[in-house]
Amino acid sequence: MNKNNKLILKMIAYNAKDSKRIQHFLKVYEFAKLIGESEKLDVKTQHILETAAIVHDIGIKNAEAKFGNCNGKLQEQEGPAPARELLSSLSYDSDVIDRVCYLVAHHHTYTNIDGMDYQILPNRYRHYYL
Repeated sequence: MNKNNKLILKMIAYNAKDSKRIQHFLKVYEFAKLIGESEKLDVKTQHILETAAIVHDIGIKNAEAKFGNCNGKLQEQEGPAPARELLSSLSYDSDVIDRVCYLVAHHHTYTNIDGMDYQILPNRYRHYYL
């Protein structure tokens, strides 16, 4: 089983009993995968994009627990640490982990977009399609 399939299973467990969040990250993942493939991203960028899409909302649980709120900025603040821990546990390469954590930390920030993975990350399109 490839790493992202293992990651999906871990994220399903992480969001246990919250079918709305599970369905959401699966839709975001599939949409990001489709857009990345349509744009003919290189293999590494595609992998980073798909990985980031899977974990992009991982900060919601911590934000809700700490602040009683899960707005976008709190998701960005609280997401990188659990994302890094989860990706490290699955032995992702450090450069992939670093970029995915960067994307998680900016997935509600719409300025200074510095790569196709950041441009595509579906948050920009979610309100239209998901």
